[in-house]
Amino acid sequence: MTTIRGVANAAGSGGNGAKKPSVNLDDVSKTIIELLQHDGRKSYASIAQEVGLSEAAVRQRVQRLLDADVMQIVAVTDPLQVGFQRQAMVGLRVSGDITPVTDALSGIDEVGYVVTTAGSFDVLAEVVCEDDDHLLELLTGRIRRLPGVTATETFVYLKLNKQLYNWGTR
Repeated sequence: MTTIRGVANAAGSGGNGAKKPSVNLDDVSKTIIELLQHDGRKSYASIAQEVGLSEAAVRQRVQRLLDADVMQIVAVTDPLQVGFQRQAMVGLRVSGDITPVTDALSGIDEVGYVVTTAGSFDVLAEVVCEDDDHLLELLTGRIRRLPGVTATETFVYLKLNKQLYNWGTR
C-alpha cells in the first residue's frame, strides 16, 4: 500500500552543498508540518482553515519549508510490493575523512539513508535492492570498493515491523 507522508528532515540535508534558505519554525509552520506528517495529501484549503491563514499563505509556507529542506512530501511505499525483495542496513568503518564516503554513498541510487554515527560504525547506509544478487553486487562491486572503507557489516531486514514519519515537531 502506498501512503503519502510529510517527512521532516534536518535543514540542509539534501547533500548538494548549496546553502538553503532559513525558515522560521513558528507554531503555525510546526502545525503545518504535523498536519502534513499525518496526511501528506491534505489540501492547502483544509490546512488554511486549521491554522487560520489563507490558502495562498499556506502554499507559500509549505514551499519555503520544502525549499529549505525542512521537510519533504513523498510517497512511502512498501518495497516488497513495488519489486524490491531485499532491504538492509550497512554499517561501514572508514579510515580518514568520512565525508567522501558519505558523499559517494549518497549518490548511489539504491541507498536511501546515510548517517554519520559514533560507536562501532562510522557510517550507516540503508539500501533497497531487487534481490540478494543485487545486494551482493552493490556491496562487493560498489560500497566495499569506496576509498576509505575498511570494513562493512550488513544487517539484512527480515521483516519491517514499524516505519512511521509522524514524530511531530518540537
